[in-house]
Amino acid sequence: METFWLQVQAPFAAFRGFQAGVYRSTSPVMPPSVAYGLVLNIAGIEMRAASNGATTLIRSDVPRLRLAIGLVKVAERNSVYQQLHGYRVGTDEKTKTMAALTKGAKYQIVPVRREMLVDYEGVIGVQTSDEKLRDLVARGLRGELGTQRYGLPFAGDNSYLFDTIELVDEPPAKILWYTRFQPNETPRKGTCRLTIGIDRADNSKTTSSIYAPASALTDAVWTWTPSPPETVAA
Repeated sequence: METFWLQVQAPFAAFRGFQAGVYRSTSPVMPPSVAYGLVLNIAGIEMRAASNGATTLIRSDVPRLRLAIGLVKVAERNSVYQQLHGYRVGTDEKTKTMAALTKGAKYQIVPVRREMLVDYEGVIGVQTSDEKLRDLVARGLRGELGTQRYGLPFAGDNSYLFDTIELVDEPPAKILWYTRFQPNETPRKGTCRLTIGIDRADNSKTTSSIYAPASALTDAVWTWTPSPPETVAA
């Protein structure tokens, strides 16, 4: 398998899992699911399946990549207050009543506190059997693909964009790698849950795993994303 490396930097980033409530936390590092979408976006590989439904689904035949996620340095964690706008969906009587009472305004506005990372610097390792992927990523970064791509690469939250995304020959020294937590390990500082494969049709089928920071680039750092090939055990 071919291996290549991306180094990314963003002044602000936020990698929030699925959560409700007035406080929305962020993981300290980019999850494999986010790194996967970023790589495919840069390479111009379409993830979206053709659908007439309200939910944008993910293709079932997307490529499988083996990803390693690390930090050049630990980002500072801060938070901001924002407005959360709630809308009822449908045309039932309660929806019509609320629309009439608010006279066209939004039904519900509540303050929420959202965490964000400041000065995020990370590394993504990519292992793939597709010999063309590295070249597609390189051409995508140079703007030479000649194909349309959906949206902009963003750092978890679409309000936060990357300053730099670079192909590098080797990752920098002293990377803090996030390794899958093993059953016989003792919990340590920085342990977190990261999403691996997103199922937009049924969120209960979204996959994730517990990760913890480590200094060594071991096999446990690499994660098949969004899922292992059929010939590989999970």
